Amino acid sequence: MASPTEHRLPEFAYFLPNTPQALTSQISGNRIHLHYPIRLPAPETAMPTSLTDTLNRYIDTSTGDDEAVVTPVEGLYLMRSRNEYLPRHVVYKPALCLTVQGAKQVLFGDRLFDYGQMQALVVSVELPGIGRVTRASTAKPYLGIILEFDLGVLREVLRLLNPPPRPAGGSSLGVFVMDIQGSLANCIERLVQLLVTPQATPILYPAIMREMSYWLLTGNHAGEICKLASPNGYTQRIADTIARLHNDITRSVRIEELAETAQMSPSAYYQHFKSLTSLTPIQYQKQLRLLEARRLMVAEGANVTSAAYQVGYESISQFSREYARMFGIPPKRDVAELQAAES
Repeated sequence: MASPTEHRLPEFAYFLPNTPQALTSQISGNRIHLHYPIRLPAPETAMPTSLTDTLNRYIDTSTGDDEAVVTPVEGLYLMRSRNEYLPRHVVYKPALCLTVQGAKQVLFGDRLFDYGQMQALVVSVELPGIGRVTRASTAKPYLGIILEFDLGVLREVLRLLNPPPRPAGGSSLGVFVMDIQGSLANCIERLVQLLVTPQATPILYPAIMREMSYWLLTGNHAGEICKLASPNGYTQRIADTIARLHNDITRSVRIEELAETAQMSPSAYYQHFKSLTSLTPIQYQKQLRLLEARRLMVAEGANVTSAAYQVGYESISQFSREYARMFGIPPKRDVAELQAAES
């Protein structure tokens, strides 16, 4: 198993909180006000009491605080919050993000997703989004579980299924919300319980992950999960090019080069990329650059000029304009407020 420092939390990669002044953002060319529309809470699905007890007990013994917790189980992360919080810019990794108690909202481009108790946000490729906890209290804190997908296990189980599920047709955003119940909920509960019996983890973890993959690939959303697991499908081919954008965010985007990597024509690649991510490749890279620049300034003390150059900007004025458009305020002011909030 990898050590905690070797992971980027799927819901909290590049995470930095937003200040109240930073509640507007320019995404995909449209001005979006991030006060989020008021929505009726999703109907609550019964949750296992033992699962909430295990989560609270483990978080209490691990940190005692409300925060994201990296567990010793590879790809498994926990979250607790007693407060609803302001929108936060995040890069979501391919994962099943389950709300055990409370509710969350996440905005990808202009698509808003709500998921409440015993519902999960399923993310198939790395996507920049804006999320917040919308239901939490001292008496009933928000509790969440984040489980990264193991594509190797998913593909192994997919090969064994007879007949295999048919991939969902058409191009669509690589995100959806599903109910977690029955056998799948039971698998997740058993996985979390491994945290209190670490000696059982190396023996039982692989079997639980295989079982979980089976229920995902035979459930109501098998067609979407199948697209994620298919090694030669367009979802995985675009995911490979997204990895290239992450690995070298300073390099200018060349659609023809990315399309060649994905084994698509430039026009087909552009269409599939935008359908899957809600962004063009250039918009996607821009958000990655600005998120990384923000991290460099807040976490590593880089100044505006240094951060801009490190993420590939040649014009500081352009960087400042695009930064303010995404986060709502200029970089110097944003960083000062974030650092003051953390002190």
